[in-house]
Amino acid sequence: MAGDHEGARAAAASAAEAALRFRDPDLLALAMQFQGRNLIKGGLMEEGLALLDEAMLAVAAEELAPIITGIVYCGVIAGCELAYDLRRAQEWTDALSRWCERQPEMVAFSGRCLAHRAEIMQVHGAWGDALAEAGRARERCERAMSPMDAGQALYLQGEVHRLRGDAAAAEGAYRDANRLGREPQPGLALLRLAQGDATTAASAIRRAIAESAEPLERARLLPAWAEIAVAAGDAAAARAAADELAEIAGRYRSPMLSAISGQVVGAVELAGGAPGAALLPLRRALRTWQELGAPYEAARTRVLLGLACRALGDEDTAGLELEAARAAFEQLGAAPDLARIAPAGGRHAHDLTRRELDVLRLVAAGRSNRQIAAELVLSEHTVARHVQNILAKLRVPSRTAAAAFAFEHDLV
Repeated sequence: MAGDHEGARAAAASAAEAALRFRDPDLLALAMQFQGRNLIKGGLMEEGLALLDEAMLAVAAEELAPIITGIVYCGVIAGCELAYDLRRAQEWTDALSRWCERQPEMVAFSGRCLAHRAEIMQVHGAWGDALAEAGRARERCERAMSPMDAGQALYLQGEVHRLRGDAAAAEGAYRDANRLGREPQPGLALLRLAQGDATTAASAIRRAIAESAEPLERARLLPAWAEIAVAAGDAAAARAAADELAEIAGRYRSPMLSAISGQVVGAVELAGGAPGAALLPLRRALRTWQELGAPYEAARTRVLLGLACRALGDEDTAGLELEAARAAFEQLGAAPDLARIAPAGGRHAHDLTRRELDVLRLVAAGRSNRQIAAELVLSEHTVARHVQNILAKLRVPSRTAAAAFAFEHDLV
């Protein structure tokens, strides 16, 4: 907990040595799953995952006491989630579900199991099932007097509500999660961004990142920071977030983490006026999201690809990507994302002034606030205010979304 990975590794090794000496399978499995998680945190991903698999051999052979089996299951799944290994996490979560069915008295473990299942369901696009499963997880965790786990279940509910566009329900879930000790970021910051308050969103995510030292913890927050920085016109912060995330992804070599990084890098390149540089990382990210069965992230990546192709003059490909994204958002029930890419030709009322339209066209062309200020002979502060007004009037959370609106509604 103090970040002393070497000390933790030595203590776990001593525990494993004692387990072997006294032929104690319970202690050995506990030590191995802890060693595995510690190695993952230290950047030794393959070695850490191998130890987690080894710890699960004793579980699969039913060599452990029930309470130790539950602890090892939860520790291994947490390690898989830490490593962004979605396939392993799903495999062991399914196994934990079967075990919990045979152990109805293990209320705490069944609650955590349901929370893990809810998170995987959300990634795979089964949002209704995820919401219901998270609700059951919360009830089980509260019965087991496990507030942190109940808070995680509430946070997951908040995420589904946010993605569906139910801001009131999302905010309520985030607040309840925070009351139980679960940090509500990055979800709450992204909710504020969706509500058009980029300033509050930026302050919240900056604070959360400043409190996070572990690379994998920061990787969970950096995509939101990049998205919020792009929306606020802070190109330097967006680039710094993308660069740090790319460095972490390169160090930990996880396909899912690489896809997250590629999506962020593509968004930042597109916002910076370099659509050509955005295409390759976005294409790679899309392939991984499709392989992992993550339809929402795949659709968001398609939106960025569509905008990049359109900026490069390839209208046919842009239309195909945006249409595919639109269909996915409709199927998922992702109302906010769907609203941002309404069918081409549809006319939405917007109350933009002539000057705001001028600013929007330059935003859609990939200009930074500084470049827009120079071109329109305005101060950067005035341009920033115009951008915030545009986001609020169009009810979109980011510059990228505003650019999509401009293209879709023939404003550029």
